[in-house]
Amino acid sequence: MSAAANPLRGEYDLVIAGQTHLLRPSFESLVLAEAELGSLFALVERAAQGVLTLAEIAALLWHCLPAETRPERSIVGQAVVAMGLVNATRPVRAILAQVLQGET
Repeated sequence: MSAAANPLRGEYDLVIAGQTHLLRPSFESLVLAEAELGSLFALVERAAQGVLTLAEIAALLWHCLPAETRPERSIVGQAVVAMGLVNATRPVRAILAQVLQGET
């Protein structure tokens, strides 16, 4: 991660199509993700059980990208597939940890 990403806030540098994007799980982005995906607590439970879908991972990551620099969702989905599920779970884990722990 670069110096710009603050992992204590759940931020994560994510490379999509050769460009680095800062994932920032703001309140607004998490509310929008929850409106689409359902309860974030249920999402955490599904993640712990290893049953998150590619669509859920891509949607959560997409919502946490700043709107002004956010690529199309299909590009985020392609990046998730390209990085593989193991690598894609790292930013998801950072976001969900921030949701559970809150700001420090």
